[in-house]
Amino acid sequence: MESPRGVGAETGAAGTSGPIAPYGGSLVNRVVAADARDALLAEAASLPAIQIPSRILADLYLISVGALSPLEGFMDAANYNSVLDGMTLSNGLPWSIPVVLPASEEEAGAFQAGERVALVAPDGEVAAIIDVTEIYDRDLSRESRQVYRTEDEAHPGVAAIRELGPRYVAGPVQYLYGSDISGFPKDNLTPAQTRDAFDEAGWRTVVAFQTRNPIHRAHEYLQKCALEMVEGLLVHPLVGDTKSDDIPADIRMECYETILDLYYPHDRVLLSVLPAAMRYAGPREAIFHAIIRRNYGCTHFIVGRDHAGVGDYYGTYDAQEIFDEVDAALLGITPLKFEHAFWCKRTGQMASNKTTPSSPEERVFLSGTKVRDMLAAGERPPEEFTRPEVADVLMKAYRNTD
Repeated sequence: MESPRGVGAETGAAGTSGPIAPYGGSLVNRVVAADARDALLAEAASLPAIQIPSRILADLYLISVGALSPLEGFMDAANYNSVLDGMTLSNGLPWSIPVVLPASEEEAGAFQAGERVALVAPDGEVAAIIDVTEIYDRDLSRESRQVYRTEDEAHPGVAAIRELGPRYVAGPVQYLYGSDISGFPKDNLTPAQTRDAFDEAGWRTVVAFQTRNPIHRAHEYLQKCALEMVEGLLVHPLVGDTKSDDIPADIRMECYETILDLYYPHDRVLLSVLPAAMRYAGPREAIFHAIIRRNYGCTHFIVGRDHAGVGDYYGTYDAQEIFDEVDAALLGITPLKFEHAFWCKRTGQMASNKTTPSSPEERVFLSGTKVRDMLAAGERPPEEFTRPEVADVLMKAYRNTD
């Protein structure tokens, strides 16, 4: 597809730097160049508009900087249905979660395929222009069952998509938003920037770690096991929309900076944020997160216990097993599958079933949920849960919210 005017010049031509080629072969760039932005903003003032919530703005941003390559815009019905039913794009490339643009009946009734529409961010600023190729109805029940394995409205992912409009609008986008969507502009590296950083460091293999929680001892154990296999680690916390009881992103970032500074080799770790919304889609989101990290230049991806899970909707290792259902050669990024790690009282260190003979009574299991529960009760997480300096940050933050 030929790029619309101004697209691609902001960060240069799509590149393939880094240890691994972007998903689909090249890194998409839909960010409008500075010298073309004013004209498109003026045009947007006379176009029909769709108001987009923060989670859709996050998808729009990820499309535009290439994190969702090869997507150049929001999915059409063929890709939407192919992802739901076969977990591939319509061209056969593995893809697990639909990336769609919702609209209300009123909004969708104001334009038709072949027209241009302005996408307006929650703050009222024009975020993008979309060249509409198709307008179609979503299938809420089927989407819920296929992506989240449930239609239960108590599931946060299902609840989130139920709030969206009933029509989906497809087409390539031109990104115009002038504001940082992450809240951490200095730490929000684009895929092109992380790839350049990996090249500069000389890393030929890089493992990514996805998290929406502070790094506790089990996370540290997995990351350092992975670092024994590869040359670099990308700690890539998600800082978009999460559940209301998840620890806020600013507190988590202070925790990440603290533990990385004190307990990790500085020349083998890069911290950067991912301004995506959590879906809590468990297995399907694990595939989705792996694809995103390939676009950021990673060759490996850590998949631990109940990745992107919530409640009891998914099995403990479903997010690992789903990788056996996709074409590994096409996916192109290697999942590192780790068993549930725990603090072993007998050995006095982190372990798993593979590395200790201890009994169940000698094992302290860790989780972000347990840490949050302890903090909410005013209890300091012990050293078996997290490093003391991280506990200091968390306790201070929770005292300040009382």
